[in-house]
Amino acid sequence: MSLFKARDWWSTVLGEKEEFDQGCLCLADVDNSGNGQDKIIVGSFMGYLRIFSPHPVKTGDGAQAEDLLLEVHLREPILQVEVGKFVSGTEMLHLAVLHSRKLCVYAVSGTLGNVEHGNQYQIKLMYEHNLQRTACNMTYGSFGGVKGRDLICIQSMDGMLMVFEQESYAFGRFLPGSLLPGPLAYSSRTDSFITVSSCRQVESYKYQVLAFATDADKRQETEQQKLGSGKRLVVDWTLNIGEQALDICIVSFNQSASSVFVLGERNFYCLKDNGQIRFMKKLDCSPSCFLPYCSVSEGTINTLIGNHNNMLHIYQDVTLKWATQLPHIPVAVKVGCLHDLKGVIVTLSDNGHLQCSYLGTDPSLFQAPKVESRELNYDELDVELKELQKIIRDVNKTQGVWPMTEREDDLTVSAVVLPNFDSVSQATNVEVGTDLVPSVTVKVTLQSRLALQKAKLSLYVQPPLVLTCDQFTFEFMAPEMTRTVAFSVYLKGSYIPSELEGNAVVSYSRPTDRNPDGIPRVIQCKFRLPLKLICLPGQPSKTASHKLTIDTNKSPVSLLSLFPGFANQSDDDQVNVMGFRFLGGSRVTLLASKTSQRYRIQSEQFEDLWLITNELILRLQEYFEKQGIKDFACSFSGSMPLQEYFELIDHHFELRINGEKLEELLSERAVQFRAIQRRLLTRFKDKTPAPLQHLDTLLDGTYKQVIALADAIEENQDNLFQSFTRLKSATHLVILLISLWQKLSADQVTILEAAFLPLQQDTQELGWEETVDAAISHLLKTCLSKSSKEQALNLSSQLNIPKDTSRLKKHITLLCDRLAKGGRLCLSTDAAVPHTMVMPGGCTTIPESDLEERSVEQDSTELFANHRHLLAETPMP
Repeated sequence: MSLFKARDWWSTVLGEKEEFDQGCLCLADVDNSGNGQDKIIVGSFMGYLRIFSPHPVKTGDGAQAEDLLLEVHLREPILQVEVGKFVSGTEMLHLAVLHSRKLCVYAVSGTLGNVEHGNQYQIKLMYEHNLQRTACNMTYGSFGGVKGRDLICIQSMDGMLMVFEQESYAFGRFLPGSLLPGPLAYSSRTDSFITVSSCRQVESYKYQVLAFATDADKRQETEQQKLGSGKRLVVDWTLNIGEQALDICIVSFNQSASSVFVLGERNFYCLKDNGQIRFMKKLDCSPSCFLPYCSVSEGTINTLIGNHNNMLHIYQDVTLKWATQLPHIPVAVKVGCLHDLKGVIVTLSDNGHLQCSYLGTDPSLFQAPKVESRELNYDELDVELKELQKIIRDVNKTQGVWPMTEREDDLTVSAVVLPNFDSVSQATNVEVGTDLVPSVTVKVTLQSRLALQKAKLSLYVQPPLVLTCDQFTFEFMAPEMTRTVAFSVYLKGSYIPSELEGNAVVSYSRPTDRNPDGIPRVIQCKFRLPLKLICLPGQPSKTASHKLTIDTNKSPVSLLSLFPGFANQSDDDQVNVMGFRFLGGSRVTLLASKTSQRYRIQSEQFEDLWLITNELILRLQEYFEKQGIKDFACSFSGSMPLQEYFELIDHHFELRINGEKLEELLSERAVQFRAIQRRLLTRFKDKTPAPLQHLDTLLDGTYKQVIALADAIEENQDNLFQSFTRLKSATHLVILLISLWQKLSADQVTILEAAFLPLQQDTQELGWEETVDAAISHLLKTCLSKSSKEQALNLSSQLNIPKDTSRLKKHITLLCDRLAKGGRLCLSTDAAVPHTMVMPGGCTTIPESDLEERSVEQDSTELFANHRHLLAETPMP
């Protein structure tokens, strides 16, 4: 409960199930009593007109019968009520009531009562105007500087301003570009109408301009009107506020200055007469109504702003002076003099809650009773605290936010790849060439323990592998239900994927007592596709551009037993050599040493080595596991093939830069194409068209250039996608070689994969180069740093495409160098202590600056050159 509540002086509820809006409330001496006391005039959308004069016996009393002076049912919805000098020949105040299709002006009069029931009030219709258009709102004032009378301006729903000079209709004008009507106000100092258009800008129109503008009986301008029967309606000034306005009020300091107040959906603005912003205030809550009025302080204005949090805020210019709690959401607020009490705040809600209140506080008189004092046993409290802490620690150790065992028992997902290819291949629209593309069937089984809702199975494989169906939906799964789905996988493109691993992800909702819709959960299962899906037996090659040698600690295994599906029947005796031919056309040769414990993989393309190398290591591990041998290990002692890796990075980056250039060129040609179109359109519209001056030829040539550039961009995107796939294959290979070279643990390999493979696909906005460079820089400045000073360096928070790849290549070289000198990968910066491990042959200190990175390149080149020299001197048995 708020301490600063609006003190209820008088309140009532109007009717039953009636609706009201901001134009339905007005305060004025409508009966011309002359005593300075205002009356409350309220109209409802149900057509009821009520006039109140509150006289509470004590503060907070409800409405008495004599407080209601008049209640009349006008049978049409009342949109707005205003009081002014609307009748000619007199300066008495009259009541104007706006209906959707009618404007009525009434005289309110009272008759002294002779009995205890009090005075009697009645209304008399002075005149009415039937409207040809549906009304929205109205404003009034001394338009054109007339004296002693008020004119009325009504805005229709289609943006037409209709001006009435009391009993007669003056003219109507359409606002230019009007789509939806906005709030309307009249400024007497500048003699102009101010509104907010559907373009979300404040617009001011001079009354004189409206009066002499073209008549709006017809929206279509005829030739006669264009020749000078009327002037074009021109706006005096505009101000773009960028939001829709709820209300507009005009407040005058004095005769020489006035302010235009505009209440927006998130801000309220104070403008000068010429449309310049005097000040603005951003509101914390969504406003519902407002009322500016002159402050006691000279030169300042107070503003009452009601919001949808049942609050009424009072601002002095932009300073919040008071905040008070209301019992309802106000849609209209007024300030008046009631029963000799000045400054009464009158608020009206949309459901008819009418309240007269004043500002104040409501202090609480409650006093908390004294608590019986008792001595505390601190020893018992310490024992209880330790028991509770032990329970908390045990809970945190055994389970997380969701119990793992319970989550795994909800749904079990398993995937099985069938051993044989489909009898009829499901491959369609393949781009492999003359080879017959096979397909293999994968079956995914879902077994639920509980009732599950909206289970959705999503499948993903690395491109250019594609699925015959990648999504399955199960609206409901009963307890102990088993569902099995099958789909086929095949190779569609002419290049090889970066991985043969697929992923099946199931998202589902588990209903609970508190949440019938269910708690969303996700479970996944991975499956491994066979190598023969993308590869065929091939002829071994003795020479190749790229070679890798993998060392093991066990005797060599026959390649026929490792790769039984790729045995060549004509070379049964050649058990230590095997050739592979991918469906895309590239070839890889695998050699096993007869005497040493080495395997060599060689190919013409560096990225093609990855799948065969990875498949070899996986099959060796499975082979020795079946033999019961647990200490099998692989290692790599050769030089790190960074130069080959950098060539792929440069090619991928070159395609990205080429794509940017093509897009810029396409944008220029598109601008040129539109400019030529505008020139041609101007020529064709001209009554006496000038010669085209070869604009049609220029348009045709530009169109062909646009089409050619669009085709080039599409082709570059395809090449970029293929290049990224090859780069991912090479990245997997480099990560594998680094892990074998430095014998990294599984956690360290995971960190490397997160740093080198952060994206599933790259775009022009966020590419692989800048993302990987930021990740490697973070590793170099944290776990691989040499000093705490380097750890304190902050990385840039914005990723932009680099100018070249030199910085990235330096960081990758530096990463390998620090790993070679004993650095270890971890996520905690506390573990990043200065490394003092000395490698054989002596190592210089790890450089920390760009100048030292240059020396690292030379040292690393010499180091890798020495490894390459040693490897070249060791022939393959």
